[in-house]
Amino acid sequence: MNSAEDLEYPHTLIQYQNGFLISKAMFAACELGVFDLLSKSEETLSSKTIAEELGTSLQGMERLLDACVGLKLLTIEIKKGEAFYGNTEISRIYLTKSSPKSQYDNLMYYSKTIYLSWHYLTDAVREGKNQSERAFGVSSNDIFEALYRSEEEMIQFMSCLNAIWSICGKDVIAAFDLAPFIKIYDLGGWLPSITTKRFPNTYSHARNVTESPSQSSLKEAKCQIGVAPPQSQVMKLILIHQIRAIPQQELNTC
Repeated sequence: MNSAEDLEYPHTLIQYQNGFLISKAMFAACELGVFDLLSKSEETLSSKTIAEELGTSLQGMERLLDACVGLKLLTIEIKKGEAFYGNTEISRIYLTKSSPKSQYDNLMYYSKTIYLSWHYLTDAVREGKNQSERAFGVSSNDIFEALYRSEEEMIQFMSCLNAIWSICGKDVIAAFDLAPFIKIYDLGGWLPSITTKRFPNTYSHARNVTESPSQSSLKEAKCQIGVAPPQSQVMKLILIHQIRAIPQQELNTC
């Protein structure tokens, strides 16, 4: 239901309209390294210093910093008529690369891939198909071929997933009773927050086998699953991009 206030003045619609501007401001600050620079500094920095350190225009950086202050991503302090900026706690925890809970890779994937994909939403609805050719120059009906169109893009996608797991993995693992499983196979090794931290901490009796993301390691891990003792209950976490690399007949033997 619409509130009487919204009908008088469309606050909600205006928020929706400007939502992408907020996202892009945050994405830009991450990509330029604003939060990382401030994290490394032992004190707040002026817009001039930040612009010089990051190789940007002063005017553009001033506007971006003030936008981040408005979004509560940065703090601001006036000293002798000059503005000095610092990270807020949420930025320090989630927007700096060095933080264990960093969402930097997640935000960069959204900025460079998801944002571009959604630019063609109207065409997708009109035509009833994905717009990977318009967005990425990849002619394919398989969305994952677009996602994995290069090694760099595949790594970015998996880094994005790992960033998400760093904050929600513990809750997901704890939501299911996985106590009966004594082994965990992460085929690809792209989920260290699960295989080396989350899972063992929640189920201390379980051990894991983590493999690197290559065809050879995939086959090796596949063989390890195949020789597991019949009485063992094996939990297999197989990432989508690696499942697709295994012939169906081999999957059926897992």
